Amino acid sequence: MAAVITLRGSFTLVRRLASGHQFKHCCLRVRPARLECPPHAYSVRIPAQHRYLRTSCAAAGPVMQFKLSDIGEGIREVTVKEWYVKVGDVVSQFDSICEVQSDKASVTITSRYDGIIRKIYHDIDATALVGTPLVDIETEAGPDAAPEKDVLETLAVSHEEHTHQEIKGHKTQATPAVRRLAMENNIKLSEVMGTGRDGRILKEDILNYLAKQTGAILPPSPFNEIQPPPPRPATLAKPKEKALPQPVVPLPTVPRPVFTGKDRTEPLKGFHKAMVKTMTAALKIPHFGYCDEMDLTQLVRLRAELKGVAESRGVKLSFMPFFIKAASLGLLHFPILNASLDDACQNITYKAAHNIGLAMDTIQGLLVPNVKNVQLLSVFEIATELNRLQNLGNVGQLGASDLTGGTFTLSNIGSIGGTYAKPVILPPEVAIGALGKVQMLPRFNSKDEVVKAHIMNVSWSADHRIIDGATMCRFSNLWKSYLENPAAMVLDLK
Repeated sequence: MAAVITLRGSFTLVRRLASGHQFKHCCLRVRPARLECPPHAYSVRIPAQHRYLRTSCAAAGPVMQFKLSDIGEGIREVTVKEWYVKVGDVVSQFDSICEVQSDKASVTITSRYDGIIRKIYHDIDATALVGTPLVDIETEAGPDAAPEKDVLETLAVSHEEHTHQEIKGHKTQATPAVRRLAMENNIKLSEVMGTGRDGRILKEDILNYLAKQTGAILPPSPFNEIQPPPPRPATLAKPKEKALPQPVVPLPTVPRPVFTGKDRTEPLKGFHKAMVKTMTAALKIPHFGYCDEMDLTQLVRLRAELKGVAESRGVKLSFMPFFIKAASLGLLHFPILNASLDDACQNITYKAAHNIGLAMDTIQGLLVPNVKNVQLLSVFEIATELNRLQNLGNVGQLGASDLTGGTFTLSNIGSIGGTYAKPVILPPEVAIGALGKVQMLPRFNSKDEVVKAHIMNVSWSADHRIIDGATMCRFSNLWKSYLENPAAMVLDLK
Protein backbone atom coordinates (compact mmCIF):
# COMPACT_ATOMS: atom_id res chain seq x y z
CA MET A 1 0.00 0.00 0.00
CA ALA A 2 1.05 3.57 -0.44
CA ALA A 3 0.13 6.71 1.42
CA VAL A 4 -0.06 10.23 0.10
CA ILE A 5 1.24 13.05 2.28
CA THR A 6 0.28 16.54 1.22
CA LEU A 7 3.03 19.09 1.94
CA ARG A 8 2.39 22.79 1.52
CA GLY A 9 5.29 24.96 0.42
CA SER A 10 7.82 25.25 -2.35
CA PHE A 11 8.93 22.30 -4.42
CA THR A 12 12.47 22.62 -3.05
CA LEU A 13 11.10 22.21 0.52
CA VAL A 14 9.21 19.07 -0.53
CA ARG A 15 12.33 17.53 -2.07
CA ARG A 16 14.29 18.34 1.09
CA LEU A 17 11.69 16.66 3.29
CA ALA A 18 11.52 13.69 0.98
CA SER A 19 15.27 13.13 1.32
CA GLY A 20 15.09 13.21 5.14
CA HIS A 21 15.64 10.32 7.50
CA GLN A 22 12.01 9.47 7.90
CA PHE A 23 11.69 8.75 4.15
CA LYS A 24 15.12 7.18 3.67
CA HIS A 25 13.88 3.69 2.73
CA CYS A 26 10.72 4.69 0.91
CA CYS A 27 10.05 5.01 -2.75
CA LEU A 28 9.16 8.65 -3.14
CA ARG A 29 7.42 10.32 -5.98
CA VAL A 30 6.66 14.02 -5.84
CA ARG A 31 3.86 15.27 -8.02
CA PRO A 32 1.52 18.27 -7.89
CA ALA A 33 -1.42 17.88 -5.58
CA ARG A 34 -4.97 17.47 -6.82
CA LEU A 35 -7.08 20.36 -7.89
CA GLU A 36 -8.57 20.87 -4.44
CA CYS A 37 -5.08 21.77 -3.09
CA PRO A 38 -3.65 25.25 -3.49
CA PRO A 39 -1.09 25.86 -6.30
CA HIS A 40 1.92 25.53 -3.98
CA ALA A 41 0.91 22.17 -2.48
CA TYR A 42 2.64 18.92 -3.37
CA SER A 43 2.06 15.31 -2.35
CA VAL A 44 4.56 12.56 -1.59
CA ARG A 45 3.60 8.94 -2.21
CA ILE A 46 4.99 6.61 0.45
CA PRO A 47 4.35 2.88 0.24
CA ALA A 48 3.08 0.94 3.28
CA GLN A 49 2.52 4.09 5.28
CA HIS A 50 -0.75 5.47 6.69
CA ARG A 51 0.36 8.73 8.33
CA TYR A 52 -0.99 12.01 7.01
CA LEU A 53 0.87 15.25 7.80
CA ARG A 54 -0.16 18.79 7.04
CA THR A 55 1.29 22.05 8.33
CA SER A 56 -1.11 24.93 9.12
CA CYS A 57 -1.17 28.26 11.02
CA ALA A 58 -3.96 28.91 13.65
CA ALA A 59 -5.50 32.36 13.56
CA ALA A 60 -5.64 34.35 16.81
CA GLY A 61 -9.03 35.18 18.26
CA PRO A 62 -10.43 38.71 18.58
CA VAL A 63 -9.09 40.96 21.37
CA MET A 64 -11.89 42.34 23.56
CA GLN A 65 -11.52 45.46 25.70
CA PHE A 66 -12.67 44.75 29.27
CA LYS A 67 -14.13 48.11 30.42
CA LEU A 68 -15.04 49.36 33.90
CA SER A 69 -18.83 49.54 34.08
CA ASP A 70 -20.94 51.93 36.13
CA ILE A 71 -20.82 50.99 39.84
CA GLY A 72 -23.72 53.23 40.82
CA GLU A 73 -24.04 55.73 43.71
CA GLY A 74 -22.77 58.43 41.34
CA ILE A 75 -19.22 57.02 41.40
CA ARG A 76 -17.18 58.05 38.37
CA GLU A 77 -13.70 56.85 39.37
CA VAL A 78 -12.11 54.09 41.43
CA THR A 79 -8.65 53.19 42.67
CA VAL A 80 -7.05 49.94 41.52
CA LYS A 81 -5.91 48.21 44.73
CA GLU A 82 -4.69 44.84 43.43
CA TRP A 83 -4.37 42.81 40.22
CA TYR A 84 -5.15 39.10 40.31
CA VAL A 85 -3.85 38.50 36.76
CA LYS A 86 -0.87 39.45 34.64
CA VAL A 87 -0.18 39.63 30.91
CA GLY A 88 -0.23 36.14 29.43
CA ASP A 89 -2.50 34.57 32.06
CA VAL A 90 -5.39 32.40 30.88
CA VAL A 91 -8.72 33.39 32.46
CA SER A 92 -12.17 31.85 32.42
CA GLN A 93 -15.60 33.29 33.04
CA PHE A 94 -16.13 34.56 36.62
CA ASP A 95 -12.37 34.53 37.37
CA SER A 96 -11.28 37.53 39.48
CA ILE A 97 -9.50 40.19 37.42
CA CYS A 98 -8.73 42.92 39.96
CA GLU A 99 -9.93 44.67 43.12
CA VAL A 100 -10.96 48.32 42.98
CA GLN A 101 -11.97 50.72 45.72
CA SER A 102 -14.26 53.74 45.58
CA ASP A 103 -15.20 56.19 48.29
CA LYS A 104 -18.13 53.87 49.14
CA ALA A 105 -16.78 50.31 49.23
CA SER A 106 -14.36 47.78 47.72
CA VAL A 107 -15.46 45.53 44.86
CA THR A 108 -13.91 42.71 42.83
CA ILE A 109 -14.20 42.72 39.03
CA THR A 110 -14.72 39.31 37.43
CA SER A 111 -14.32 38.24 33.80
CA ARG A 112 -17.11 37.34 31.40
CA TYR A 113 -14.72 35.97 28.76
CA ASP A 114 -12.57 32.87 28.28
CA GLY A 115 -9.22 33.94 26.91
CA ILE A 116 -5.73 35.28 27.49
CA ILE A 117 -4.76 38.61 29.11
CA ARG A 118 -2.92 40.68 26.48
CA LYS A 119 -2.71 44.13 28.10
CA ILE A 120 -3.23 45.75 31.54
CA TYR A 121 -4.09 49.47 31.41
CA HIS A 122 -3.53 50.59 35.03
CA ASP A 123 -0.89 50.17 37.73
CA ILE A 124 -1.56 49.53 41.40
CA ASP A 125 -3.06 52.60 43.17
CA ALA A 126 -3.84 54.21 39.81
CA THR A 127 -7.20 55.87 39.19
CA ALA A 128 -9.54 54.21 36.68
CA LEU A 129 -12.54 56.05 35.22
CA VAL A 130 -15.90 54.42 34.59
CA GLY A 131 -16.19 53.42 30.93
CA THR A 132 -12.45 53.14 30.30
CA PRO A 133 -10.76 49.77 29.58
CA LEU A 134 -9.05 47.80 32.34
CA VAL A 135 -7.51 44.93 30.34
CA ASP A 136 -7.48 43.45 26.83
CA ILE A 137 -8.51 39.79 26.59
CA GLU A 138 -7.85 37.66 23.51
CA THR A 139 -10.94 35.47 23.32
CA GLU A 140 -11.65 32.21 21.58
CA ALA A 141 -14.94 33.43 20.17
CA GLY A 142 -15.54 34.07 16.49
CA PRO A 143 -14.90 37.44 14.82
CA ASP A 144 -18.60 38.35 15.14
CA ALA A 145 -18.63 38.06 18.93
CA ALA A 146 -19.83 41.24 20.61
CA PRO A 147 -18.32 42.53 23.85
CA GLU A 148 -20.41 41.92 26.94
CA LYS A 149 -20.84 44.08 30.01
CA ASP A 150 -18.32 43.84 32.79
CA VAL A 151 -19.43 42.32 36.07
CA LEU A 152 -18.75 43.76 39.50
CA GLU A 153 -18.98 41.38 42.40
CA THR A 154 -18.90 42.48 46.05
CA LEU A 155 -16.12 40.92 48.04
CA ALA A 156 -17.19 37.86 49.98
CA VAL A 157 -17.28 38.20 53.75
CA SER A 158 -14.61 36.31 55.64
CA HIS A 159 -15.08 35.56 59.35
CA GLU A 160 -11.69 33.92 59.81
CA GLU A 161 -9.12 35.34 62.14
CA HIS A 162 -6.64 35.82 59.33
CA THR A 163 -7.38 36.82 55.75
CA HIS A 164 -6.07 34.82 52.82
CA GLN A 165 -5.50 35.96 49.30
CA GLU A 166 -4.60 33.76 46.31
CA ILE A 167 -3.17 35.35 43.19
CA LYS A 168 -2.70 32.85 40.36
CA GLY A 169 -1.14 30.14 42.48
CA HIS A 170 0.69 32.47 44.85
CA LYS A 171 -0.98 32.63 48.27
CA THR A 172 -0.28 35.45 50.71
CA GLN A 173 -1.39 35.15 54.32
CA ALA A 174 -1.43 38.08 56.73
CA THR A 175 -3.56 39.55 59.49
CA PRO A 176 -5.64 42.71 58.84
CA ALA A 177 -3.16 44.76 60.92
CA VAL A 178 -0.25 43.59 58.73
CA ARG A 179 -2.25 44.35 55.57
CA ARG A 180 -3.01 47.84 56.84
CA LEU A 181 0.70 48.43 57.59
CA ALA A 182 1.59 47.30 54.07
CA MET A 183 -1.13 49.50 52.53
CA GLU A 184 0.01 52.59 54.46
CA ASN A 185 3.57 52.12 53.16
CA ASN A 186 2.56 51.18 49.57
CA ILE A 187 4.04 47.68 49.87
CA LYS A 188 2.74 44.77 47.79
CA LEU A 189 2.30 41.68 49.95
CA SER A 190 3.22 39.49 46.99
CA GLU A 191 6.76 40.96 47.09
CA VAL A 192 7.33 40.27 50.79
CA MET A 193 8.78 36.94 51.93
CA GLY A 194 6.82 35.66 54.94
CA THR A 195 8.72 34.07 57.81
CA GLY A 196 5.69 32.90 59.79
CA ARG A 197 4.05 29.54 59.79
CA ASP A 198 3.11 28.29 56.29
CA GLY A 199 4.71 31.42 54.82
CA ARG A 200 2.50 33.85 56.76
CA ILE A 201 3.66 37.47 56.51
CA LEU A 202 4.39 39.00 59.92
CA LYS A 203 4.75 42.60 61.02
CA GLU A 204 8.54 42.12 61.26
CA ASP A 205 8.63 41.03 57.60
CA ILE A 206 6.98 44.31 56.53
CA LEU A 207 9.37 46.38 58.67
CA ASN A 208 12.45 44.52 57.34
CA TYR A 209 11.23 44.97 53.77
CA LEU A 210 10.62 48.67 54.39
CA ALA A 211 14.12 49.06 55.92
CA LYS A 212 15.71 47.49 52.83
CA GLN A 213 13.77 49.78 50.50
CA THR A 214 14.54 53.02 52.37
CA GLY A 215 18.10 52.13 53.39
CA ALA A 216 17.43 52.98 57.04
CA ILE A 217 20.19 52.16 59.54
CA LEU A 218 19.24 50.90 62.96
CA PRO A 219 20.67 52.88 65.86
CA PRO A 220 23.73 51.27 67.48
CA SER A 221 23.37 49.38 70.73
CA PRO A 222 24.27 51.36 73.85
CA PHE A 223 27.93 51.07 74.76
CA ASN A 224 29.30 50.27 78.15
CA GLU A 225 30.49 53.25 80.05
CA ILE A 226 34.11 53.23 81.16
CA GLN A 227 34.31 52.35 84.79
CA PRO A 228 36.77 54.26 86.95
CA PRO A 229 39.84 52.29 87.99
CA PRO A 230 39.57 50.50 91.34
CA PRO A 231 40.91 52.42 94.30
CA ARG A 232 44.52 51.74 95.18
CA PRO A 233 45.38 50.40 98.61
CA ALA A 234 46.15 53.10 101.13
CA THR A 235 49.88 53.74 101.62
CA LEU A 236 51.80 56.09 103.82
CA ALA A 237 52.86 59.07 101.76
CA LYS A 238 56.18 60.64 102.33
CA PRO A 239 56.09 64.06 103.88
CA LYS A 240 55.95 66.97 101.44
CA GLU A 241 55.38 64.57 98.49
CA LYS A 242 52.59 65.51 96.04
CA ALA A 243 50.36 62.85 94.44
CA LEU A 244 50.84 62.39 90.74
CA PRO A 245 47.81 63.41 88.57
CA GLN A 246 45.77 60.53 87.14
CA PRO A 247 45.83 60.17 83.36
CA VAL A 248 42.70 61.41 81.59
CA VAL A 249 40.94 58.64 79.68
CA PRO A 250 39.31 60.01 76.49
CA LEU A 251 35.67 59.10 75.87
CA PRO A 252 35.11 56.83 72.87
CA THR A 253 33.58 58.37 69.77
CA VAL A 254 30.20 56.90 68.83
CA PRO A 255 29.22 56.96 65.14
CA ARG A 256 25.91 58.69 64.63
CA PRO A 257 23.29 56.91 62.51
CA VAL A 258 22.74 58.34 59.03
CA PHE A 259 19.07 58.95 58.22
CA THR A 260 18.30 58.33 54.56
CA GLY A 261 14.49 58.48 54.61
CA LYS A 262 12.66 60.72 52.17
CA ASP A 263 9.30 62.49 52.32
CA ARG A 264 6.64 61.16 50.00
CA THR A 265 3.52 62.80 48.61
CA GLU A 266 0.49 60.84 47.46
CA PRO A 267 -2.99 61.90 46.31
CA LEU A 268 -6.09 61.40 48.45
CA LYS A 269 -8.06 58.36 47.34
CA GLY A 270 -10.95 56.18 48.39
CA PHE A 271 -12.37 56.73 51.87
CA HIS A 272 -9.89 59.48 52.72
CA LYS A 273 -11.08 61.50 49.72
CA ALA A 274 -14.71 60.98 50.76
CA MET A 275 -13.91 62.12 54.30
CA VAL A 276 -12.45 65.38 52.96
CA LYS A 277 -15.67 66.11 51.08
CA THR A 278 -17.88 65.27 54.07
CA MET A 279 -15.91 67.31 56.60
CA THR A 280 -15.68 70.27 54.22
CA ALA A 281 -19.48 70.26 53.93
CA ALA A 282 -19.76 69.96 57.74
CA LEU A 283 -17.88 73.26 58.17
CA LYS A 284 -20.93 75.06 56.75
CA ILE A 285 -23.09 73.87 59.67
CA PRO A 286 -23.19 76.00 62.86
CA HIS A 287 -22.60 73.47 65.62
CA PHE A 288 -24.29 73.68 69.03
CA GLY A 289 -22.58 71.67 71.77
CA TYR A 290 -24.08 70.15 74.91
CA CYS A 291 -22.43 67.82 77.49
CA ASP A 292 -23.73 65.81 80.43
CA GLU A 293 -22.85 62.83 82.62
CA MET A 294 -24.92 59.81 83.67
CA ASP A 295 -24.76 57.01 86.20
CA LEU A 296 -24.78 53.63 84.43
CA THR A 297 -24.54 51.49 87.55
CA GLN A 298 -27.90 49.77 86.97
CA LEU A 299 -27.16 49.28 83.26
CA VAL A 300 -23.79 47.69 84.12
CA ARG A 301 -25.62 45.27 86.43
CA LEU A 302 -28.24 44.46 83.78
CA ARG A 303 -25.66 43.82 81.05
CA ALA A 304 -23.74 41.46 83.33
CA GLU A 305 -26.91 39.40 83.74
CA LEU A 306 -27.72 39.31 80.01
CA LYS A 307 -24.19 38.86 78.69
CA GLY A 308 -24.14 35.10 79.24
CA VAL A 309 -27.55 34.66 77.62
CA ALA A 310 -26.44 36.58 74.51
CA GLU A 311 -23.19 34.63 74.24
CA SER A 312 -25.12 31.35 74.40
CA ARG A 313 -26.90 32.58 71.25
CA GLY A 314 -23.59 33.44 69.58
CA VAL A 315 -23.81 37.24 70.01
CA LYS A 316 -21.44 39.53 71.89
CA LEU A 317 -23.44 42.00 74.00
CA SER A 318 -21.89 45.41 74.71
CA PHE A 319 -23.36 48.66 76.04
CA MET A 320 -23.80 50.07 72.53
CA PRO A 321 -27.09 48.23 71.69
CA PHE A 322 -28.66 49.83 74.78
CA PHE A 323 -27.34 53.29 73.78
CA ILE A 324 -28.71 52.90 70.23
CA LYS A 325 -32.14 51.65 71.34
CA ALA A 326 -32.47 54.43 73.94
CA ALA A 327 -31.62 56.99 71.22
CA SER A 328 -34.33 55.55 68.96
CA LEU A 329 -36.91 55.82 71.77
CA GLY A 330 -35.88 59.43 72.30
CA LEU A 331 -36.17 60.23 68.58
CA LEU A 332 -39.83 59.17 68.68
CA HIS A 333 -40.44 62.16 71.00
CA PHE A 334 -38.04 64.56 69.20
CA PRO A 335 -38.30 63.71 65.46
CA ILE A 336 -36.53 66.93 64.43
CA LEU A 337 -33.25 65.30 65.55
CA ASN A 338 -33.87 62.56 62.97
CA ALA A 339 -34.39 64.99 60.10
CA SER A 340 -32.36 66.61 57.30
CA LEU A 341 -32.17 70.16 55.90
CA ASP A 342 -31.90 70.88 52.18
CA ASP A 343 -29.01 72.87 50.70
CA ALA A 344 -31.11 76.01 50.32
CA CYS A 345 -32.24 75.79 53.99
CA GLN A 346 -35.87 76.04 52.92
CA ASN A 347 -37.26 72.56 53.72
CA ILE A 348 -36.93 70.02 56.53
CA THR A 349 -37.38 66.31 55.81
CA TYR A 350 -38.41 64.19 58.80
CA LYS A 351 -37.04 60.68 58.35
CA ALA A 352 -39.45 57.83 59.11
CA ALA A 353 -36.71 55.21 59.65
CA HIS A 354 -34.20 55.40 62.50
CA ASN A 355 -30.98 54.41 60.71
CA ILE A 356 -28.55 55.04 63.56
CA GLY A 357 -24.88 55.06 62.58
CA LEU A 358 -21.86 54.04 64.63
CA ALA A 359 -18.50 55.72 63.98
CA MET A 360 -16.04 52.85 63.60
CA ASP A 361 -12.23 52.76 63.47
CA THR A 362 -11.30 50.26 60.72
CA ILE A 363 -8.18 49.30 58.76
CA GLN A 364 -9.40 51.69 56.02
CA GLY A 365 -9.85 54.62 58.41
CA LEU A 366 -12.96 56.20 59.95
CA LEU A 367 -16.18 54.64 58.61
CA VAL A 368 -19.76 55.13 59.81
CA PRO A 369 -21.97 52.10 59.05
CA ASN A 370 -25.53 52.28 60.32
CA VAL A 371 -28.12 49.90 61.77
CA LYS A 372 -31.27 50.14 59.67
CA ASN A 373 -34.78 50.59 61.19
CA VAL A 374 -33.76 50.56 64.84
CA GLN A 375 -37.32 51.53 65.82
CA LEU A 376 -38.40 48.01 64.80
CA LEU A 377 -35.53 46.05 66.40
CA SER A 378 -35.01 44.64 69.88
CA VAL A 379 -31.82 45.13 71.86
CA PHE A 380 -30.68 41.61 70.95
CA GLU A 381 -31.36 42.18 67.23
CA ILE A 382 -29.35 45.43 67.36
CA ALA A 383 -26.45 43.56 69.02
CA THR A 384 -26.56 40.93 66.25
CA GLU A 385 -26.38 43.58 63.52
CA LEU A 386 -23.55 45.40 65.30
CA ASN A 387 -21.55 42.15 65.44
CA ARG A 388 -21.98 41.76 61.68
CA LEU A 389 -20.89 45.33 60.92
CA GLN A 390 -17.87 45.09 63.21
CA ASN A 391 -16.72 41.84 61.59
CA LEU A 392 -16.97 43.42 58.13
CA GLY A 393 -15.13 46.54 59.31
CA ASN A 394 -12.27 44.47 60.75
CA VAL A 395 -11.53 42.97 57.32
CA GLY A 396 -12.32 46.13 55.30
CA GLN A 397 -15.37 44.71 53.52
CA LEU A 398 -18.21 47.05 54.49
CA GLY A 399 -20.57 47.50 51.54
CA ALA A 400 -22.17 50.64 50.17
CA SER A 401 -25.56 49.69 51.62
CA ASP A 402 -24.01 49.55 55.11
CA LEU A 403 -22.41 52.99 54.79
CA THR A 404 -25.28 55.01 53.30
CA GLY A 405 -28.72 56.11 54.47
CA GLY A 406 -27.86 57.13 58.04
CA THR A 407 -30.17 59.54 59.90
CA PHE A 408 -28.53 59.87 63.35
CA THR A 409 -25.04 58.99 64.62
CA LEU A 410 -23.33 57.93 67.85
CA SER A 411 -19.53 57.91 68.20
CA ASN A 412 -18.10 55.68 70.92
CA ILE A 413 -14.84 57.55 71.55
CA GLY A 414 -14.71 55.95 75.00
CA SER A 415 -13.76 52.59 73.50
CA ILE A 416 -10.33 54.12 72.83
CA GLY A 417 -10.10 56.10 76.07
CA GLY A 418 -11.59 59.55 75.61
CA THR A 419 -13.88 61.24 78.13
CA TYR A 420 -15.12 64.34 76.25
CA ALA A 421 -15.22 65.16 72.54
CA LYS A 422 -16.58 67.69 70.09
CA PRO A 423 -18.23 65.50 67.45
CA VAL A 424 -18.71 66.83 63.92
CA ILE A 425 -22.12 66.42 62.28
CA LEU A 426 -22.22 64.17 59.18
CA PRO A 427 -24.35 65.93 56.51
CA PRO A 428 -27.22 65.64 55.74
CA GLU A 429 -27.83 64.60 59.38
CA VAL A 430 -28.51 67.28 62.01
CA ALA A 431 -27.25 65.70 65.27
CA ILE A 432 -24.48 63.45 66.58
CA GLY A 433 -23.38 62.21 70.02
CA ALA A 434 -19.94 61.22 71.33
CA LEU A 435 -19.82 58.72 74.22
CA GLY A 436 -16.95 58.83 76.71
CA LYS A 437 -15.42 55.94 78.64
CA VAL A 438 -17.20 54.45 81.66
CA GLN A 439 -15.31 55.37 84.85
CA MET A 440 -15.60 54.20 88.44
CA LEU A 441 -16.05 57.44 90.43
CA PRO A 442 -17.37 58.41 93.89
CA ARG A 443 -20.86 59.88 93.98
CA PHE A 444 -23.53 60.67 96.61
CA ASN A 445 -26.62 58.46 96.74
CA SER A 446 -30.10 59.43 97.93
CA LYS A 447 -28.99 59.04 101.56
CA ASP A 448 -26.01 61.39 101.11
CA GLU A 449 -23.64 58.42 101.31
CA VAL A 450 -20.53 58.24 99.15
CA VAL A 451 -20.78 55.19 96.89
CA LYS A 452 -18.98 53.84 93.83
CA ALA A 453 -20.74 54.69 90.59
CA HIS A 454 -20.16 53.89 86.91
CA ILE A 455 -20.09 57.35 85.31
CA MET A 456 -20.09 58.08 81.56
CA ASN A 457 -19.96 61.47 79.83
CA VAL A 458 -21.77 62.30 76.61
CA SER A 459 -21.09 65.20 74.21
CA TRP A 460 -23.79 66.24 71.73
CA SER A 461 -23.51 68.41 68.61
CA ALA A 462 -26.62 69.70 66.80
CA ASP A 463 -27.33 71.85 63.74
CA HIS A 464 -28.16 75.16 65.42
CA ARG A 465 -30.01 76.39 62.33
CA ILE A 466 -33.05 74.21 63.14
CA ILE A 467 -32.32 72.76 66.62
CA ASP A 468 -32.24 74.96 69.71
CA GLY A 469 -30.46 74.23 72.97
CA ALA A 470 -33.65 73.36 74.88
CA THR A 471 -34.59 70.62 72.40
CA MET A 472 -31.14 69.08 72.58
CA CYS A 473 -31.19 69.22 76.38
CA ARG A 474 -34.63 67.56 76.67
CA PHE A 475 -33.64 64.78 74.30
CA SER A 476 -30.43 64.17 76.27
CA ASN A 477 -32.35 64.02 79.55
CA LEU A 478 -34.81 61.47 78.13
CA TRP A 479 -32.00 59.35 76.70
CA LYS A 480 -30.19 59.57 80.05
CA SER A 481 -33.29 58.45 81.99
CA TYR A 482 -33.61 55.30 79.86
CA LEU A 483 -29.98 54.34 80.52
CA GLU A 484 -29.92 55.19 84.23
CA ASN A 485 -33.16 53.20 84.74
CA PRO A 486 -33.07 50.51 82.01
CA ALA A 487 -36.25 48.93 83.42
CA ALA A 488 -38.12 52.03 82.19
CA MET A 489 -37.25 51.10 78.62
CA VAL A 490 -39.54 48.08 78.90
CA LEU A 491 -42.60 50.35 79.03
CA ASP A 492 -41.79 51.93 75.64
CA LEU A 493 -40.37 48.92 73.80
CA LYS A 494 -42.45 47.62 70.89
